[in-house]
Amino acid sequence: MSASIAISRISTHKRWVGLGVATAVLTLAFLIFAAAQVGAFPESWNIGLRGPLDEFKRWIVANRRSHPMFLYFFEPLSASIDWGLRRVEDFLLWLPWPVIVATIFLIAHKAGGLRLALVVSGCTLLMGLLGFWDRSMQTLSLMVVSVIISLQIGIPLGIWSAQNDRVERLLRPLLDAMQTMPAFVYLIPVLLFFGIARVPSVVATVIYALPPVIRLTNLGIRQVSGETVEAARAFGATDRQILFKVRLPLATPAIMTGVNQTIMMALSIVVIAALIGGGGLGETVLRSLRTLNVGTAFAAGLAIVFMAFLLDRLSQSFVRTEWNSRGDFRGFRLLPEAWRGKRAAEGVETAVSYAYTAADRTTQTITGRSDFLSRRPFFFMSVLVLIALLLVTMAASTAVPAFREFPPSWRLNLAAPIDALVKWAQVNLYRIGDSNIGTGPFSDFITIHLLTPLRQLLVERLTWPVVMGLLTAVAYAVSGKRLALYTLAGMFMLGLLGMWELAMDTLSQVIVAVIISVLIGIPLGIWAARNDHADRGLRVMNDFLQTIPVFVYLVPVVMLFNVGRVAGILASVLYALPPVIRLTSLGIRRVEAEVVEAAHAFGSTDWQILAKVQIPLALPAIMLGVNQTIMMVLAMVICAGLVGGAGLGLEVVTGLAQNELGRSIEAGLAIVILAVIIDRISQAWAARLAEERNIRNP
Repeated sequence: MSASIAISRISTHKRWVGLGVATAVLTLAFLIFAAAQVGAFPESWNIGLRGPLDEFKRWIVANRRSHPMFLYFFEPLSASIDWGLRRVEDFLLWLPWPVIVATIFLIAHKAGGLRLALVVSGCTLLMGLLGFWDRSMQTLSLMVVSVIISLQIGIPLGIWSAQNDRVERLLRPLLDAMQTMPAFVYLIPVLLFFGIARVPSVVATVIYALPPVIRLTNLGIRQVSGETVEAARAFGATDRQILFKVRLPLATPAIMTGVNQTIMMALSIVVIAALIGGGGLGETVLRSLRTLNVGTAFAAGLAIVFMAFLLDRLSQSFVRTEWNSRGDFRGFRLLPEAWRGKRAAEGVETAVSYAYTAADRTTQTITGRSDFLSRRPFFFMSVLVLIALLLVTMAASTAVPAFREFPPSWRLNLAAPIDALVKWAQVNLYRIGDSNIGTGPFSDFITIHLLTPLRQLLVERLTWPVVMGLLTAVAYAVSGKRLALYTLAGMFMLGLLGMWELAMDTLSQVIVAVIISVLIGIPLGIWAARNDHADRGLRVMNDFLQTIPVFVYLVPVVMLFNVGRVAGILASVLYALPPVIRLTSLGIRRVEAEVVEAAHAFGSTDWQILAKVQIPLALPAIMLGVNQTIMMVLAMVICAGLVGGAGLGLEVVTGLAQNELGRSIEAGLAIVILAVIIDRISQAWAARLAEERNIRNP
């Protein structure tokens, strides 16, 4: 009797669930049909932010030389930054190129040994061989000034937030917002107060590059064990002594990691800052892309890659350096240790060892009589070598200018062969034979079957009330009322700014790029998790892709697909692949071995374990990778406005090019709103999945 009652209740419950689902589907269909009659977002609702912003800009231009705000703050600040920038640039351009190469070699040798020194000094030489020595020094001077200012602000703020919980709570949402905004957005406000030149490029770079050094300084100091601090207090150390002699030395690896990330972020936006007169290599790439001179853009982009690799490896080596040891780099200094035992490798290393022995004897002879010099032999000998090299090259340059200025005759002219390769690719790869394979059919497929239908769906068929309702419903489902209200307000604000259609165009590009990235990245991440050889190969690829500044991704896709939305989307895919590959692999590898063994014990095949155990348990990590991929795609789709990509990115670029500040700021605000909404929804989704599975996110 009780069983029949239970069965009756289950069938009744199923009927109610079916009725509820049917009612929801009918309600949604009715809402879509009713909203379709609404049409486009009403233009009369536009709050007209562009007019007041343009008026504010005109007021700034009229009062720049008379208002106290500019006379006593912005102008002195701009003058001091410009003075420092000019001094650094003049000094780098004054130094003979052999001295700069030797300096980088010696710094890298101290940090990471002979192998690293040869690699990074080779990268420096290649920038000159490509014909961009002066441009590279201009970009490097922007980097030096920007990073120094970022560290002067970021490290003290990180220390302050580590020692004061209230300061950390105040800084956290600000840093979250700064890291969510695409790099383009930082260029817009600085134009108002600093104009178009290299100084606003430095200011935008500092703002963009600050968060990692603040966060990691704070994290490094907070991770110092309480027992160590208490032991220092027991010996009578003051708070200041504990900070400078205990906390900061122990937090040095974390701080140096923050410095590494700050350097790479600064290089990324320094290149983008060419839009507002930043100069350097970025200006060469930008001008070449605008004139479709792909060969020159490729060569300049390659120089940027070499600089990025140099700075990344050099700063990473300082993270790993043991500062309290002299580090004699025993073993094979130049060749891999696995080559030990091979006659040729042993011969090379023997020659290197003789050179080191001679250098050590010379150093001991010169520094042995002074206690001060004997404690710092490498530094003293490096300075001595550089001074001698400077004097020799300066003296020789009067007769042979190549000792001072990088010889033009050494230039590797890549522009001509790359231009020829582009022409060949555009003719022969557009359509291969009579098949539907080639860049042309592929581009047409993405445009006709993905981009255009999705844009029409978001703009015309669903209309704005339905899109708002659907996104708000998703936000409510993953996080609740608060995120739903925030999403609804943000989406409504896009319409009030007059950016609804452009925002939906951008959203369609983001969706397509994310789908392609996920379809490529998750299988590659699974492959890396299950195959160590694949993991090592993909790790090298991911490191390379994450080292390259975003600007450079536009060059190879323009070579194959010309300008337009497809080129921007494919560049976005290249830029956004690493996080989803890394976190998919990491999530699967972190699944406990006992769980996998239990599944094996029950007779599950490898594919069943992957599909029913590893992927479900790794899903929170995978979703975090998708979240990062979405944000990187959004940032790159905006950059794609430089090569004709439609949407908000093109609106920002057009506003900057035509000096329409209100237009750029409206589009920039729309970018921020869209980025924050997508970021919060995807983060909440990942957190919910982790909570449901009782898994700690990586």
